[in-house]
Amino acid sequence: MAYDYDDQNIFAKILRGEIPNKTVLETEHTLAFADIQPQAPAHVLVIPKGAYVTYDHFCAEASDAEILDFTRAVAKVCEMTGVSSATSEGARFISNAGLHGGQEVPHFHLHILAGRPLGPMLQRVG
Repeated sequence: MAYDYDDQNIFAKILRGEIPNKTVLETEHTLAFADIQPQAPAHVLVIPKGAYVTYDHFCAEASDAEILDFTRAVAKVCEMTGVSSATSEGARFISNAGLHGGQEVPHFHLHILAGRPLGPMLQRVG
């Protein structure tokens, strides 16, 4: 499957330094920063620096080094922000993909949310 990456999306602009962010962690292949509209006391976005549209795109096409760096960066962000499941009451990790998944920015990103009860994952219908 071909993925159509829009290099004018807001995260691409953040990566190019065109839009400021509140960096939590930066590594060779990953950037983590505070969400500008936090939905929980702790709300960090983690993005790969590569041009990946969704999680499955990242998993299919990222290098082993990018995947490892991203995964370890998520763990480090959890440790830095005190939301590690080992030391806190838990967290939620969300990655939306495509129209039906509610993806708003076409650059793979992982939301890390914690610091309050977050309710059910999806609203029950019917």
